[in-house]
Amino acid sequence: MSTTVTDEQIKALAATAQPYSVALLHWGTRTVAGADAIELEHQRRMVSLRADGVIAILCPVASDTMAGVAIMTVSAEEAAEIMAGDPCVQAGMMRCEVHPCHGFPGDALPA
Repeated sequence: MSTTVTDEQIKALAATAQPYSVALLHWGTRTVAGADAIELEHQRRMVSLRADGVIAILCPVASDTMAGVAIMTVSAEEAAEIMAGDPCVQAGMMRCEVHPCHGFPGDALPA
């Protein structure tokens, strides 16, 4: 770490924190009948939720165990309901954990 951060800077940033939810998608059984079509519909749904602002940050993960991470702009309860309707979750291809979290409005992935 090369940047020095003061206590005041930490307090100022903490004061801007807003509630979000983080959805962690883990791979389950990927060999179900029609898996490619189901995964395409999952992708379409996730991109649609992103376009609608329900997902603020969408991160597919290149792993045999973790499928992706989504920072969602809704409560953890609502996020869990939304993710329960995901085609891959319903097919058992993925399982989803949702946790409440806090983030800082304006944070973004670098271009």
